[in-house]
Amino acid sequence: MRRAKWWVLGVILVLAGGLPVGCADNSDRGADTVDPGELVVYSARNETFVDELLQSFEEETGIRVLPWHGGDAAVNKIKEEASRVHGDVFISNDIGALEHLRINGLLQGYEPAGIDTIDARFRAQDNSWFALSARTRVLMYNKDMISEEEMPRNIWDLTDPLWAGRFAITRGGNGGMIGHVSALRNQWGDERTLQWLSAVRDNAGSIMQGHGDIRRAVGSGEFAFGLVNNYYFHQQLREPTDNNVGVIYPDQGSGEMGAVINAAGVGLIKDGPNTDNARIFLEWILRPENQKAFSYRSLEVPVNPAIEAIDEAASIADYKVHDMPLSQLGQVWEDTRQLIEVSGLDLELR
Repeated sequence: MRRAKWWVLGVILVLAGGLPVGCADNSDRGADTVDPGELVVYSARNETFVDELLQSFEEETGIRVLPWHGGDAAVNKIKEEASRVHGDVFISNDIGALEHLRINGLLQGYEPAGIDTIDARFRAQDNSWFALSARTRVLMYNKDMISEEEMPRNIWDLTDPLWAGRFAITRGGNGGMIGHVSALRNQWGDERTLQWLSAVRDNAGSIMQGHGDIRRAVGSGEFAFGLVNNYYFHQQLREPTDNNVGVIYPDQGSGEMGAVINAAGVGLIKDGPNTDNARIFLEWILRPENQKAFSYRSLEVPVNPAIEAIDEAASIADYKVHDMPLSQLGQVWEDTRQLIEVSGLDLELR
């Protein structure tokens, strides 16, 4: 699968109003060749990570993959298409989004081979979605601008005027931010969480589109630190320049709530047009080598304990984590978005 194919598909999607349509030329198939069909994948993840993975699946199975990269808009697209389903699989950056779709009856259960490699806390009750890689909310800092000892040690510290203008955060609609705020609501309640949101909105030096923007800004010295998912720290370490960065796992002290974790995973969209191929994909992605590829390409930590993390990544067992079950994120997903809007931290940049 060449990159041009994905570009052409993108043009087709725009012209067709965003609906995936077939784009492969099958004229060279023999008369006796069985066409394995296609798979429509909606994705909220980084396009580069996903395209490499889907290319491997297509090459191995012969199933034509039609990806739609919608970012955080993917959830609403699935909801809008409930009466006329176009997607087969959803690849999400946020377990809350997956569980939100399940609660609303938009995902369907399945028992794929290999599902027992994923702990129950990282999958839906009916296995309609399951996580593959985890990430932790951390403070990445520029070592040329601030020392580890000077850094804030917990998330509430970001409200301190001492840090005004010195750090960056993402817009409120980012999946990582929604999951983080949901965990804060669970820990603090809505009143204190709203206070935190409003203060951080005013204190931040910049509210950026995504975490990639933050890591680059911190690496280049535009800001002393930023609130990101931990794998962005690993990405910045691998840059040829602007890589003198460190990381703080927050809220590790006695009586503190621990760092907030979330996970990325996949869901089976209910009544999709290519359900059989979607099930083939789910079983394919659960193979150990593909679980590893899913997490390693993004530098996240595999949730399957049998798969080792990248060398410099801390295991989830190495630090204190917040104890809110990830499945609960979906129950409060919409309410959390509303609270973020009330705080004035825009869901989208305007």
